[in-house]
Amino acid sequence: MSQDRNTQPKKRGRPPSEAAQRRALEVAHDILMAEGFGRLTIEAVAARSGVGKPTIYRSWANAQELAMAALLVSPMPEAEAKGATADVALNAQMRGLVTAFASTRGRQITMALAAADPESEFTKAFRNQVILSSRNAGRGILEQALARGEITQPIDLEALLDMIYGPVFFRLLVGHRPVSLEFGDAVVATALRAVAPSGV
Repeated sequence: MSQDRNTQPKKRGRPPSEAAQRRALEVAHDILMAEGFGRLTIEAVAARSGVGKPTIYRSWANAQELAMAALLVSPMPEAEAKGATADVALNAQMRGLVTAFASTRGRQITMALAAADPESEFTKAFRNQVILSSRNAGRGILEQALARGEITQPIDLEALLDMIYGPVFFRLLVGHRPVSLEFGDAVVATALRAVAPSGV
């Protein structure tokens, strides 16, 4: 089992329903977009969503984790469609990432991250809810594509995942070049070319 999957602590109690998680995320997203990071609290989300605080805490350790997850809330039907190819699913996920961090709140969070202590709860939340969650979702997409024979076995799956997500987070934190939809598409295309079956 990969190290990434063991990074986040296991939650106690019965897993919350997907509907409750979705309600909490949608309300958190609305608060984040309308009022900003500082106004997003577990209490406010619970009150407005009708989802109990214990249920919210079973999915997210604190308000910072919830905020990071909420930033990425966007419908991605291509990625969720059964049997979606790797390029469709990865491009949908990448476009969600790029769109989220191109927003005003996303840029504010990026600037705050650049100045944050690497061991702060804020930075840990970004690592768990954005970086590791994105990589784990990408791992699932690639494993399914491999099982279908859509891609060849990579030399190192972890290195391939770094090739996909590393450039995005590097540009976000360093800020030397813009993070655009075209850039996200190019990253996915370049990475998948490395594992394309011969003759494709």
